[in-house]
Parts: sequence; C-alpha cells; structure tokens
Amino acid sequence: MYSELVMEHFSNPRNVGEIPDADGVGVEGNPLCGDVMKISIKVKDDRIDDIKFKTFGCGAAIAVSSIITEMVKGKTLEEALSVSKEKVSEELGGLPPNKMHCSNLGADALRKAIEDYRNRKTQAPTEVTEKVAEMREHICPYCNGKTEETYPLCGVCGADIKSEK
Repeated sequence: MYSELVMEHFSNPRNVGEIPDADGVGVEGNPLCGDVMKISIKVKDDRIDDIKFKTFGCGAAIAVSSIITEMVKGKTLEEALSVSKEKVSEELGGLPPNKMHCSNLGADALRKAIEDYRNRKTQAPTEVTEKVAEMREHICPYCNGKTEETYPLCGVCGADIKSEK
C-alpha cells in the first residue's frame, strides 16, 4: 500500500516541532479525515532557512509533512511555492489515491506559511514598534541620554533638543 519512503518518513519524521519565533505559520486541515498540519518557517534572504511541522493525522499525512520540509529547506520562497501535491507524491514514491489529499494539505499549509510571512512583512508597525519609536524620540542625539518629552534641554549634556527636531 505505502512505498518504502512513505514508511521511512512515517517512522522517522524529519523537522518535527515548532519554531517559537517563526516568520510565518500555516495551518491546513481536512474535516472529513481529521488530518491537520501546521508548518512554521524561518526566512532569511528570501530563502526558507528553517522549517518545522506538527501533524495530527495518518501515516501518509506525517510522511507528507516530513518530506515537504526536506523538499523546501534552503529553497527560495518562489521555489517553495512551486511545490505541488503531485511533486510531493512523486518525491514519496507515490501515494494511494485515497491518500492524495494528504499531499494537498502539506502543499497548502506551506503556501499559507509563506503567505503569513509575506503578510507580516507588509503590515503596519505594531503598537510595540510604535512605542519603541516613540521612546527613541526622547533620546538625546548628542549623548544618547534619556530626555523628558516636555523639557527642551537634555538632562545629561544640556543640549537644546527641541530646536534640533
């Protein structure tokens, strides 16, 4: 029923886990079979630097998750997006027809992780980053001393800060 490679990845899955500070996360599931895949990625210079997965599902779903992480690690995001369900199945030496949906889930979870990464990159600054930027406004440009918002002179070096802004 399953190829040797499917059994190998099911028995010894690679890249299992979750990246705590992931750049992108994608979750995909099939309510009919109950399989759920979560893929997290770390991106560096537009390449997938690290990838991990967590899968709740059958042996084929675990094997698909494992092989897809190996297929795209080190690839550019565009190369990773070109991974199709057929490529995943071929890489595993084939999947039974009733398990092909598992390869769909893996490819879709990967696409969602990349989409999440891209969305995070284009989002407006968060409340935290805005707060950090606001705090930087109260640093003296001459001595890096902390200044008061309403006070025109640096409390450390005495520079006239208000006229410099």
